[in-house]
Amino acid sequence: MKYFAVYSPMKNEEKNKSFRPAHLEYLAVKEREGKVFAKGPFVDGSGGLVIYIADTKDEVEEIVKKDPYVTSGARGYEIHEWGMSTVATMPN
Repeated sequence: MKYFAVYSPMKNEEKNKSFRPAHLEYLAVKEREGKVFAKGPFVDGSGGLVIYIADTKDEVEEIVKKDPYVTSGARGYEIHEWGMSTVATMPN
């Protein structure tokens, strides 16, 4: 498995507010599937970041393109493979 950082810059704040519940439910499903490592908005309101766990960038792009934030035009996205390194204890 690989880690992919997905930066999702804000494109439309009103759509962002409207589609937030659907976006969060979509991410909850992906979490249950074991595809989300971490997630959260930037506190300055400029967008957010999701770290996905997947085999390929194409797999992540398929997931991201179905996110209600993306399908609605509320947010854009950039996908980057992430070479995670940590000494922190990972949650189960």
